[in-house]
Amino acid sequence: MTDQILIHGLQYGIYVLEGALCLLLAKQGAWRSRLGFCVYVTLLFVLDGVARPAVLDHFGRTSMQFAYFYWLTDVALAMGAFLLTCGFFRRACAREEKLWRFVRLLLIFVFVLVVAISALSLTRHYTQLYTVFIVEFSQNLYFSCLVLNTLLFVMIQQFAIEDDELGLLVCGMGLQFAGEAAGLALLHLTSGGDFARELFSFLNPICTLGMLITWIYAVTKTPQSVPVDSLAGKQTALAEAVLE
Repeated sequence: MTDQILIHGLQYGIYVLEGALCLLLAKQGAWRSRLGFCVYVTLLFVLDGVARPAVLDHFGRTSMQFAYFYWLTDVALAMGAFLLTCGFFRRACAREEKLWRFVRLLLIFVFVLVVAISALSLTRHYTQLYTVFIVEFSQNLYFSCLVLNTLLFVMIQQFAIEDDELGLLVCGMGLQFAGEAAGLALLHLTSGGDFARELFSFLNPICTLGMLITWIYAVTKTPQSVPVDSLAGKQTALAEAVLE
């Protein structure tokens, strides 16, 4: 009973933080500079904070309707997370076009590889499109996001990219992906044992809370990075105004 109360408390805490982050981004009005991030946060709140609870309340946790809806929305969120990771790479490579061209090819290759590996499972279980392909595709994509997010964090440190907000956003995603990957790995190793399921039910929402708290801190406490070209242009304009 206590476990269920704690799990529900964590889940409702996630809903509150998702809504708070959406309101915060709307209040700041910085949608153009954070377009991909804002779209993902909105998608996360709409699907996870609104649609899933509504379907759960209407059909019940053990219904097939809720199971189908949950995993289909999980694929949508996994795709959103992958595209957001691509957007973070683009932001990190804003001043390095040659590096971005290489990274873009790498991201395309990773996505094609994930689709191919997931499709291989479908050839062995071709009658189980939903239960095998969709679930495995979502899990493979999340694991790829974890690897890419780690590479992105290393790249930010290696190239000394001066974008504190980006660094915190990447760290937040790392918390979420790490919890997801660790929980799924434990489930596979224990063949879905009761202990692994119970641990996963706590680990995943705790990591999600950590991600949302980190993101809220990132958008409230860190200044927006200013491109060097833009700053130089402002300085030149200011000097011309003074000379006049």
